[in-house]
Amino acid sequence: MLNPFVLFSAVILFAFTPLPTPHPMMRGAVPPTASATTKAAEKADAAALAKAKSVYTVDCAMCHGDNGNGKTDLAKDMQLTLGDWTDPKTLAATTDKEMFDAIRNGKGKMPAEGAARATDDEVQGLIAYIRGMSKEQPPAPTANPTN
Repeated sequence: MLNPFVLFSAVILFAFTPLPTPHPMMRGAVPPTASATTKAAEKADAAALAKAKSVYTVDCAMCHGDNGNGKTDLAKDMQLTLGDWTDPKTLAATTDKEMFDAIRNGKGKMPAEGAARATDDEVQGLIAYIRGMSKEQPPAPTANPTN
């Protein structure tokens, strides 16, 4: 008689034992959409760009100019000939690695941007910001054909 009682108790016990809660994705939760992921990436990109612009304004603009054309009074006073980053051809042959090394270690009279002042990610953002300067300029005027 003990055997049927134990079997019945076990069945009742298992019937009322809560099952583990499934993972939210298994309960019909909607995964993040591509647009939500894109918006988060855009927000992160915008924050990184804002940080890069801030670093550029504080550490680079005094010689290279606010728009990157390299024509500043300080550059003239120091007798520096700086590239015009508003012209896409200026950096066309320069790799990101070369730019990173020049920023991080300095070049000529340009001081190094030490790790205490900017992280590697911030220097990478600064490179992207500098490369973007040529894209912000209006296209060069085209010659008017003579009639």
